[in-house]
Amino acid sequence: GGARRRTPGLRREEVAVLAGVGASWYQWLEQGRDISVSPQVLDSVARVLRLSNAERRHLYVLAGLNPPAYEVEAGDQQMCDGLRRLIDTWMPFPAHIMDPYYNCVMYNDAAAIVLGMRPENTQNCVVDFFTDPLYRARSSSWEENAATVVAQFRAACSECPDDEGFQEVFDELKAVSPEFVELWERRDIRAQGQIRKELEHPVAGLLVVESTAMKVPARPDLTVVLHTPLAEADTAAKLEWLASPQGRRGAMYPVAG
Repeated sequence: GGARRRTPGLRREEVAVLAGVGASWYQWLEQGRDISVSPQVLDSVARVLRLSNAERRHLYVLAGLNPPAYEVEAGDQQMCDGLRRLIDTWMPFPAHIMDPYYNCVMYNDAAAIVLGMRPENTQNCVVDFFTDPLYRARSSSWEENAATVVAQFRAACSECPDDEGFQEVFDELKAVSPEFVELWERRDIRAQGQIRKELEHPVAGLLVVESTAMKVPARPDLTVVLHTPLAEADTAAKLEWLASPQGRRGAMYPVAG
């Protein structure tokens, strides 16, 4: 409004006007008084103050409200290059990255060699878990882990009940896998975490790994899944051999399964 100022920024009264609230009410909000605050008003204040998504969520917390869902900041859209470096550095151990619908965004060479991830798959980790014959033939712990996978997928779906993306994955699974339907009807819920996997690789033999699903705060739409070798069956040494030139040549011509 007018003349140049010594200090840049908006005055309290100007923030109130631009946010569509009274100046006194906005002052009470700043002072943390016990007043009724709606998400719509907080969003207006966040917009006027040009808050980032993290700052907007913090504003909700200060006001005693449940924060909104994480959003990807414009400056963090290009993090995929760094995440690619992360999973490549995780070699010789398998690693992959999923979007909210369990679609595989990227995977490292070890995930291809050990888990059988490959371009001709559906590239959806839940669908492939139930339909990929190669992975199923290798997974000694498939039946044990299936209930956990479905419970985790149901938990993700329950957070976005009207999301068409989840509905599409669910419809596909329902059409191709009676086993998925049976487990889904149990209505179990489980957060993503760690899963023990036993794999019978056609070249290296038994592999025992622990998969850990981790969120990246700056990219809440992505989940990084790292597989760590356990001490059993000399798994770490076997994975290192599979990633070596000799092991890769052997993996190109595996026996059945």
